[in-house]
Amino acid sequence: MKKVMRTALLAGVALTTLSLPSYAKDLGEGYFAKERFQIRLRGIGVFADGDGIVDGTSLGTDVGHAVTPEVDLTYFFTENIAAELIAATAQHSLDAGTLDLGETWILPPTLTLQYHFMPDEKFSPYIGAGINYSYFYGEDDGTGFNDLDVEGGFGLAAQAGFDYWINDNWGINFDAKYINLEVDVDVNLGATPLQANNVDLNPWIVGAGVSYRF
Repeated sequence: MKKVMRTALLAGVALTTLSLPSYAKDLGEGYFAKERFQIRLRGIGVFADGDGIVDGTSLGTDVGHAVTPEVDLTYFFTENIAAELIAATAQHSLDAGTLDLGETWILPPTLTLQYHFMPDEKFSPYIGAGINYSYFYGEDDGTGFNDLDVEGGFGLAAQAGFDYWINDNWGINFDAKYINLEVDVDVNLGATPLQANNVDLNPWIVGAGVSYRF
């Protein structure tokens, strides 16, 4: 009996070992090690919309653009499907008509689920969709204004881009994202409170940089 069990066990181990290569091929070679993680460093331009109206007035709102570095980390579940966490921070100016309301910093972590069409090719395009949460901090009042406050919120994100791989590990990346985001802005003009609700921030985020996969 022991001999039979030992033989069966050895046969099972052998079959499992022989099946691993085909299983790895089905999931994608990068699933186990080589291409499971990817990190990027980009320079990005944040092109915000900023359309809104200060309540009770005809003053239209506007948000300035910004340029900043961005870091993201990608994890591949399979050869084609990955999740990407995007992190950056930028400072934007806020205006109402010709009035300078002040400036604020934004921290907008974004998580997207991606599909990579040709992950093993030099030119490797992808698309993605996910969710964003934008947190505003470090508000700096404009001249004559005080207590500037921008309320953060959730938004949906869409993404498209590509990597061009120079070798097995290093590549060049281009990426574009759109975030559907509305925010509320509160500020005081002396003792007079002003509000702009549902301001369409809706930024386009366009960037280029380097990719490293491991």
